[in-house]
Amino acid sequence: MEGNQSWIAEFILVGFQLSEEMELLLFVIFSLLYTFNLLANGMILGLICLDPRLHTPMYYFLSHLAIIDMSYASSNLPNLLANLVKHRKTISFVLCIMQMIFNLNFASIECLILVVMSYDRYVAICHPLQYTVIMNWRVCTVLAVASWACAFSMALVQVSLFLRLPFCGPQKVNHFFCEIQSVLKVTCGEIWINDIFLFAEGVFILVGPLSLMLVSYVHILWAILKIQSKEGRKKAFSTCSSHLCVVGFYFGIAMVVYLVPESSQRDEQKKILFLFYTLFNPLLNPLVYSLRNAQVKAAFHRVFHKQRTM
Repeated sequence: MEGNQSWIAEFILVGFQLSEEMELLLFVIFSLLYTFNLLANGMILGLICLDPRLHTPMYYFLSHLAIIDMSYASSNLPNLLANLVKHRKTISFVLCIMQMIFNLNFASIECLILVVMSYDRYVAICHPLQYTVIMNWRVCTVLAVASWACAFSMALVQVSLFLRLPFCGPQKVNHFFCEIQSVLKVTCGEIWINDIFLFAEGVFILVGPLSLMLVSYVHILWAILKIQSKEGRKKAFSTCSSHLCVVGFYFGIAMVVYLVPESSQRDEQKKILFLFYTLFNPLLNPLVYSLRNAQVKAAFHRVFHKQRTM
């Protein structure tokens, strides 16, 4: 195996077949979106750190979501932007492996953090009197650390299984980054074990959490309908609808990519879905959780006025 892998210096990322002018245009657009992603999620993270009123379990998990979104985009877009502006489509073997680890890791963490956030909303709405006892800081920390550890362990397993495979022939990856399913297609070994583990991880990370979230939100909806105050119902429904919007968008794309059977026609569709997820999903969370959230907007005004008076 070492003999087969020793000569591999880089992979060729096929990406999208575009003219140089179009690549430069996309470089500008993608750079702007990437900058907005870092600024928006950085703003959310900064507000949560600076405003003591946002030091609650909900915003603690939202801060993890902001870190994940910035990290996921940063693991893909810099290399894509460099290739667009230089009109080259290569990536080193080591950087490709790192991309696979980071992508699998951050994608899995986001699934787990979203299910933890749904549990937090379930406790807050269905058991408000016990909320501070159930969702204490020790529990929140354990849930967050467990999510990161579980996701990182699964990513290492997937990459370890990939590294055992031999390579022979042109290393052209039909993607714009090192997505593991696309890279597996350029190996010349038996990949059925990899496929089984990928599918099993998809079920564990996608189907399991989604089922738990649906159960949680059925209970939450039932509890909201029992709220006597119209204002209370509106506030609870607004918070949960924001979360459901993010969940539906994220899990919908991920299940199409990893659980729908492979076909040659789906390769281009998958690239578009991944591009959409990489560029727009990190912007969705700040928009949903800030523009529609009175607490975040109030925190922004408090921090802004505090900085002006200093």
